[in-house]
This record gives sequence, C-alpha cells and structure tokens, in this order.
Amino acid sequence: MEATLLRRDEPPAFNVEGTGGNSPFVVVCDHAGNRLPRSLGSLSLSARELASHIAWDIGAGEVARRLAALLGAGCISQPYSRLVIDCNRPLSAVDSIAGMSGGIFIPGNTNLLRDEVNARTREIFQPYHAVIRAELDRRKAADWPSVFVSIHSFTPVLLGHPRPWHIGVLSNHDERVALPLLNLLRAEGDLVVGDNEPYAAQEASDYSLVEHGEKRGILTVELELRQDLIADEAGQDTWAGRLARLLVAATTPLLSMGRANPA
Repeated sequence: MEATLLRRDEPPAFNVEGTGGNSPFVVVCDHAGNRLPRSLGSLSLSARELASHIAWDIGAGEVARRLAALLGAGCISQPYSRLVIDCNRPLSAVDSIAGMSGGIFIPGNTNLLRDEVNARTREIFQPYHAVIRAELDRRKAADWPSVFVSIHSFTPVLLGHPRPWHIGVLSNHDERVALPLLNLLRAEGDLVVGDNEPYAAQEASDYSLVEHGEKRGILTVELELRQDLIADEAGQDTWAGRLARLLVAATTPLLSMGRANPA
C-alpha cells in the first residue's frame, strides 16, 4: 500500500486565482507558503525556523497575487513549504527534498523511505505542475500568446553575507524578456539589479522556468525579490505595481512583433 501525505481535509498543492482573461501573462509562485502536511509534524524544526526563509519565499506569494491582479492575469501558487519538496527543483536534484537549508539541519527529511519520497512527489510536486501545464496547454490550444513569470524572493543576508541587490532578473537560454526588463529596472535609477544574481538560472536548479517556459519556447522570466522589501503589504503593493508596469513595457514589443512563441 502506498504511503499517503495529505489528509482529506487538507488543501491541495496549488492555489489558482483569476482566469487570465485576455492577458498574455501567467504568474506562478513555487514557494508561496510554509504550510506542512499534518502527517509530517514540524519536521523536528522550531516555529521560528519554519517561519524563516528556509521554509518559503517570504512575501513572494503576495507579490505574485498582486502582480497577477494588476496584469489581469491568472496566478498559480504552491502553498506547502519548500522543505516538504521543492517545486522549483528537478526531482533528480540533491536538494529536491533538502536535508540542510541555510545551514540548518532538517531532521524530518533524513532517511526517508522511497514510499515517503514518492508520496511527496505524487501529492505536492506533480499536481502543482500539472495545473501549470494544463493552463499553458489551454492557452496554446486557443492560440493565445503566453508570458510565463515566476516570482521568488531571497533573504537579505545569507550565512552572514549581505546581499545588495533589490531584485534579480534570471534567465537560462532565453533572454527575450530578461534583457529588456533588466534594462528597464536599471533605468529606474534607485535599484541595484542583479543579472542572474543572487542566483543564476539553470536546468539543475530552476525547474519551472525551464520546464514551463523555455522548453515550450514561450516568453519567460524568473524574478527574485529581496525579502525585506516585500515583507509587508506596502512593499508588496509597491513592487507589484512596479513590476506590472515594467513587464508590460518589456514584453509589448515582443508580443506585437509576434515573438512570443517559437517559429
């Protein structure tokens, strides 16, 4: 008998808000929440640790929701902690289910049985990505252009090292959105903008961007926002508004020239 993770009264591994309407944008947030299935207890972590950046991307989910609303777009987010299974890692990645995060040992993620790993994959990772895949398939069948935007956040200090960037613009092999957006953000004049910093997008660490964006050939970008800037509603509103304005400016020429989809 297969192990089960979620109980019947627990929420599914995805939240879907908005239908997208006529907007070309699809906004996702892989690490929107820090919820744990009751069957996992606390993973032997403290409440403070579970509220920290090791468990989720603080503020990112709220920015994603606000951004999608401003763009008239749909937002798909994942409410369970990245410590259950990281929905932005390939299943083959060593930190798909992290034993350490931010220098903190995760006791509840050690010595897992294959059935336990399979349950996390089957009940969290696969349903979340299936919803994203279905939405992009629906848009493709209707011959609608899509701009895939993945929202993340990063801690302002990691292992004692301050991180000066306000925002990072991440791309892997497709820079159609990243380059104009990077230039627009730098032109704002009050920002330190990272070009594939503080993280560089790549197949080993950025499943959503690669799987749903680049492999489809649609316009795509991943954004990393510093958590102290989006920890409250005022910061979330400010950044959602700024990103909505600049994403439209960066993508409108591409959409008008028919460069949203592969030839």
